[in-house]
Amino acid sequence: MQPKTPALLWDASRAATRIKEFCADRTWSDYASDPMLRAAVERQFEIIGEALGRVRKIDPDVASEIPYLPQIISFRNLLIHGYAVVNDSQVWANVTTDVDPLIEVLQRLLPELPEV
Repeated sequence: MQPKTPALLWDASRAATRIKEFCADRTWSDYASDPMLRAAVERQFEIIGEALGRVRKIDPDVASEIPYLPQIISFRNLLIHGYAVVNDSQVWANVTTDVDPLIEVLQRLLPELPEV
């Protein structure tokens, strides 16, 4: 276990939780019509992808426990580098289908990590 892994997993977990909080009681229409909400959600997805990308580099054993890790990192790269072609409906789909399972995985991994 690498010493930086717990902090990176915590960053990803906090970002995923923020997405849930930002989008609580919101609809696709709310999301589509609110540029500040879209920017906030995209930023949190960027943090998730960056943190988990670092985990993959420094701690492959922990990274192997995170389903869809390559897709998560690719999504971060799309948001950062392909900002002109971001599909808002795809981002919203990730909010509604992928964030909760990711939080569950990260919460499961966090207690297993030693204190740093």
